[in-house]
Amino acid sequence: MNKPYHVYVVDAEAGSRDTLRSYFEAHGLTVTAMDSAGELLRRMHRLRPDLVVLAMELPGTSGLQACQRLRAEGDRVPLIFISDRADEVDRVLGLEMGADDLVTRPYSARELLARVHAVLRRAIVPPGLPILAMPPVAIGRLQFDIASRCLHDAGRLHVLSTVEYAVLAELVANPGVAISRERLLAASHSRAEGLLLRAVDVAVMRLRKRIEPDAAQPRFIQTIRGHGYMFVPTSAEAPAAPALPGEPPADAARGQRSRRSTPVGAEVSPSMNTV
Repeated sequence: MNKPYHVYVVDAEAGSRDTLRSYFEAHGLTVTAMDSAGELLRRMHRLRPDLVVLAMELPGTSGLQACQRLRAEGDRVPLIFISDRADEVDRVLGLEMGADDLVTRPYSARELLARVHAVLRRAIVPPGLPILAMPPVAIGRLQFDIASRCLHDAGRLHVLSTVEYAVLAELVANPGVAISRERLLAASHSRAEGLLLRAVDVAVMRLRKRIEPDAAQPRFIQTIRGHGYMFVPTSAEAPAAPALPGEPPADAARGQRSRRSTPVGAEVSPSMNTV
């Protein structure tokens, strides 16, 4: 029999914390509940869970600070934020800190459980099962090991968050193909309709900081204006991006512009770091 997943629930609101613990346990999860980020950080060094559900607003050390500390230490444990506020700034900030998903109060325990299971599935089985058979992919000086979900850099290992991994895997599995932000959102988040497309942009910005020699002038993950992003392999000039609805073919666009050093077609955003 498989061992049940172990989830940490961290929330200062006792009623919410106890409700989640009871509901999750009734659906086969092992739950450790706590009321502070300090206790979470102490427990993480003793027993690492499969996933953390973490309130952003906590007394003392906030959930955001705890997440930032975990990510700074290289811990990529799957993490879902609970926020008291539904504004875009809080959503983007939580994702920038490295969260895999975010819900806002009020929420249903049933919905949160569905998100927990979806994040756990992505943490173990990446999107598009066939890509597991792909060999490591060179991205400049780095090697992206899809099976182990890591970036290798001259002997150093960088573990990607679940969202970073899902976005990069989707792009790398389709080199030279313009992938829409909607598709990347669906590949990287459990309930895409509850999130803004900005979540994809945040993940891309984090990835660029990891893999690009100059994140302000990206070479490998390029912006396709009005559509999404495209992975440009290390080995060759990128193929021209496909013309999007309402835009001229890439060859025609190239004939209309002056010489440029960028290896992609006219659909690439002039501001290469614009997301």
